[in-house]
Amino acid sequence: MVEAGGNGSSAPPPATPYEKALAALSSLITKRSRADKSNKGDRFDLLFDYLKILELEEPIAQMKIIHVAGTKGKGSTCTFTESILRHCGFRTGLFTSPHLIDVRERFRLDGVDINEERFLAYFWWCFERLEEKATDDIPMPTYFRFLALLAFKIFAEEQVDVAILEVGLGGRFDATNVVQAPVVCGISSLGYDHMEILGNTLGAIAGEKAGIFKSRVPALTVPQPDEAMRVLEEKASRLDVPLQLVRPLDPNMLNGLKLGLEGEHQFVNAGLAIALSSTWLQRTGHLEYPEHSTSLPEQYIKGLTAKVSLQGRAQIVPDRFINSESPEDLVFYLDGAHSPESMEICARWFSHSVQPPGTSRSSHDWVQRHPIETVRKNSEQILLFNCMSVRDPQLLLPNLMKTCASHGVYFKKALFVPNTSVNHKVGSHSLPPTDSQVDLSWQFALQKVWENLMMCNKGGDDNSAGTVREELTDDKEIAVKSCENSAVFPSLPSAIQWLRDSVRQSKSVRFQVLVTGSLHLVGDVLRFIKK
Repeated sequence: MVEAGGNGSSAPPPATPYEKALAALSSLITKRSRADKSNKGDRFDLLFDYLKILELEEPIAQMKIIHVAGTKGKGSTCTFTESILRHCGFRTGLFTSPHLIDVRERFRLDGVDINEERFLAYFWWCFERLEEKATDDIPMPTYFRFLALLAFKIFAEEQVDVAILEVGLGGRFDATNVVQAPVVCGISSLGYDHMEILGNTLGAIAGEKAGIFKSRVPALTVPQPDEAMRVLEEKASRLDVPLQLVRPLDPNMLNGLKLGLEGEHQFVNAGLAIALSSTWLQRTGHLEYPEHSTSLPEQYIKGLTAKVSLQGRAQIVPDRFINSESPEDLVFYLDGAHSPESMEICARWFSHSVQPPGTSRSSHDWVQRHPIETVRKNSEQILLFNCMSVRDPQLLLPNLMKTCASHGVYFKKALFVPNTSVNHKVGSHSLPPTDSQVDLSWQFALQKVWENLMMCNKGGDDNSAGTVREELTDDKEIAVKSCENSAVFPSLPSAIQWLRDSVRQSKSVRFQVLVTGSLHLVGDVLRFIKK
């Protein structure tokens, strides 16, 4: 139907109430880089003004909170902790970041994303009050600060028994750190990340993370590098914080069941989640859950082994839109690793996941996840990669390549793409620039690093760069720059289209695509292949 204006074009549909809320939320995103030195602290005291405006001071003081910081595994730790306590019969609230597809992923009630109706009610209640009271001295909160405030409002109104808060960035100046009296704090594995903000040494990073410690409130952590552990111990001593070291979970305590999240590293996170849950239960007077040393309560095992949702972390998604005889012909392995340490963990998980029978993993387990017709096909591993320009690809890509190679996995091709999502809007309705407008200089830099690594490793595997040119569709027509071992594509859709075309034209090969380097990229891929 044509609009009455006579130009032959139909007007866009009116924005839905949810889209209007996302547009309002987008208005809170600042244009400053996270690495802007003026961000340090960024008037942290404003958060207490916001709490007063939203009448959240008393509700937060009454809330029974578990607060978790860390470089790696804090999201998994929070997810396990929520699941354990939910299976113990408590009403749970979980606040995590970032979201990958829908902003409501950040707010979970009893293990489920908050529904749209409740989200909109709480969103506008907070937004309108803050907007009404905004002045030059107390401006509207920035994006993440507003989301943290919204989480507190949601959990207070929904009367959760326990609120589990994942720190967004750092700890000391994070918006979640307005909490003055948590029940227990946790620090997951520490490593090098966000160094442009948190500092260039493990000691400096540990100091920022330990900023969530509160006087006399128990804190738990996992084994850490010596430099980081020393700082955690010093900070704990200064605040009279009982700091406890937690060992990884012994798999035998699961009675033959598997953790709800994939990866060997998850036993570290599960161990921390068990200790956080136990400490919370003890400190809130729930003595019906005794100390455990050789066995776990049934509710703990159910919580740890239940299917939990943590999108973009060790996630396997077959592409069902290629009209192939089997969706296993194109499978995306998604992990938002973006630090050297997490890249190594990601590489181990990917290598373990794609290994065929007869190697280190159980033949039965592997065949269970791969239909028999795909077992007969040759597997080709492809890397789909992007990372933020503040990260050093010379630290990320070598770790990835070396770890995969040590497990006998070699990438036939690396594809470098820009992120699809734009960083100044929230929601799947946010459109990226057209291909011709995209600056690909960073992707070319990543490609150069990869090609240099491949040149240095030429002697490692005679087949590591040859088969791809025989099996895959020629990428020169749609790739901006194609080299022997890699290609830069102007957009994610063009890269995925090339993968799908290659699969359709290859009858003897299936493609296993590792998507990593950026949670934004992982979210873009999930959004694209699921729409």
